[in-house]
Amino acid sequence: MSITVNGLDELKKLAGSDLGTSEWIEVTQERIDTFADATGDHQWIHVDPEKAKQGPFGAPIAHGYLTLSLFIPLFTELLDVQGVTTKVNYGLNKVRFPSPVKVGSRIRLTAKLAEVEEVPGGVQITVDGAIEIEGGGKPAAVLQSLSRFYA
Repeated sequence: MSITVNGLDELKKLAGSDLGTSEWIEVTQERIDTFADATGDHQWIHVDPEKAKQGPFGAPIAHGYLTLSLFIPLFTELLDVQGVTTKVNYGLNKVRFPSPVKVGSRIRLTAKLAEVEEVPGGVQITVDGAIEIEGGGKPAAVLQSLSRFYA
C-alpha cells in the first residue's frame, strides 16, 4: 500500500516513519539477461544457466547492481510524492549484498524514511531499505538511499 503525500511539508512530517513493504516481484532469467545486455556484464554466473547449475549457488544469480536497480520500482510502490516539480536520485550512503538472488526468486522492499532534510529549493530524504528474498534468511541488499525532491 502506497503512502501519498502532497508537497514537501507533508513529506517532512513522515521523517522517521516506516514506509512498509512492497509487493513481491520475480527475478527472471530474461530480466537478468536484459540487464547483462544493458551493462555488458555477461559473466557466466548470471547468463549461462547450465554452467551456473554447477557453480557455487546451483543456479544463475542476479547481478548485485540489478538487485540494487530494482530499489526504485519497489520504492515507488511505497511512497508517492506529489506536488513537486522534480524527483532525482542523489546517491547512496551504504550498500551491501548479503545474499545472492537466484533466478526465479521473488524479492520485495521494506523501507523506512530515516531522515528528511532541507536543501536549496527542496528536501533530501534518506531511506533505509532492505531488499528481501522470499524464503531467504538474509536480505539480497541492504542500503541507504538519498533522493531529492524540489518544489
